[in-house]
Amino acid sequence: MPFRINHIHLKAPDPRKTAEWYEKAFAFKIVSDETRVFGDRFIRCLSEDGGMAVNISGARTNEKLGPGDASAHHGIEHFGFDSEDLEADIHRLEGLGARLLEGPIEIPNGPRIAFVKAPDDVRVELIQRRAIAGGSETSSGCGC
Repeated sequence: MPFRINHIHLKAPDPRKTAEWYEKAFAFKIVSDETRVFGDRFIRCLSEDGGMAVNISGARTNEKLGPGDASAHHGIEHFGFDSEDLEADIHRLEGLGARLLEGPIEIPNGPRIAFVKAPDDVRVELIQRRAIAGGSETSSGCGC
């Protein structure tokens, strides 16, 4: 069986508030909201196209969580979303409380990218593919 990413899991002090932000920001669909046996609130979301599951939960009973880190760092550093209009999406996300960290950046022969700080100090990349001659687009490669 080939491996594929099953989900992304975010931790948040207020999982519902965070899930609702991603619902507004990226058209996520909240599919369940429960308290698990671990004592944490656990919200399951799906991307608009249903292709990616994103789980958002709070701390488990007696679990102490460290701070988020939207700066570049080791480990899982960010996740990216395709954008059709980078500037419009930056402006829209800033209106929802995100903060522009970097960009827009022009990648030579590649996409245009930007990084924003989302709720709970999560680093999110926006990727606008560049149209090239013949009507195709540049790869969606990470601008990391």
